[in-house]
Amino acid sequence: MKEKDLISVIVPCYNEEEALPIFYREIGKIIRKMKEVNFELIFIDDGSRDKTLDIIKRYANKDKKVKYLSFSRNFGKEAGMYAGFEAANGDYVVVMDVDLQDPPEVLIDMYEGVKEGYDSVCLYTTSYKKYPFVRRTLTKLWYKLMNKISIVEQKPGAREFRLMNRKMVQAILDIKEYNRFSKGLFSFVGFKTKWLEYEIPERTVGESKFPIKKLLSYSVDGITSFSGKPLKVAMYCGLFFCLCSFIAIMFIIIKTLVYGYPVQGWPSLVCIIIFVSGVQLFFLGVIGMYIYKIYSEVKGRPIYIVRERNDK
Repeated sequence: MKEKDLISVIVPCYNEEEALPIFYREIGKIIRKMKEVNFELIFIDDGSRDKTLDIIKRYANKDKKVKYLSFSRNFGKEAGMYAGFEAANGDYVVVMDVDLQDPPEVLIDMYEGVKEGYDSVCLYTTSYKKYPFVRRTLTKLWYKLMNKISIVEQKPGAREFRLMNRKMVQAILDIKEYNRFSKGLFSFVGFKTKWLEYEIPERTVGESKFPIKKLLSYSVDGITSFSGKPLKVAMYCGLFFCLCSFIAIMFIIIKTLVYGYPVQGWPSLVCIIIFVSGVQLFFLGVIGMYIYKIYSEVKGRPIYIVRERNDK
């Protein structure tokens, strides 16, 4: 008799003591409904300061399906996902947010998708009505920008919530880079993906752990991880200002020789100098971001550090 498939559910958690009981109850309903497969729940405590770890331990003591890793500090969601991929034993692996904005009931459709022959099944949304206006606008602009400059295509509205087979998970694990941007990595490794559209529900409890400032930083990471075009823009801007300055110098020389006018316009000259200096500093910062990424990669620091775990 063929053994049942095992699905590993990776759940990164950071200060989620309020959401955990609701998530555990809802995912339990789906586990009981999907009797044709086995499950393991891998909770990643990302250095939480509340009772998140205590709640996870309580679940682990009474439920053999529950495993957990607790980080020594907050390493971020990307590190949590990577740790979950390494710990997962399943034939299929799925990443889920604990706030139920990734609806557990969709797992049924996702599993049917991979059994049809797809390597992964992922959710995406075309509606951002739940987001504030500023975040909604920036999200749409970011996807348009990324798909113009990135070396890989980014599906607009795609979530990290996706069910993947073992081949795809192993391909992601083989990418050892420290600065991780999983949405880009999922596209980079390729594989056959089925997309399911859905409406993002409201958070069950608590607040988002990704405020605008953090999302902007995450967006910059995505651009610098999968595109070198900002460096080309810096180079072209440099060439443009060099050309402009050469033309201006020639104009001043010719005007002085022909008409003998003294050089005037010091206020406008100062404004131009300040403007060009600002552009230089901006692109110096862009170059610095790339250099910093190189620096952090060559140091070879671990992606995460585990303080305690129960899966080994």
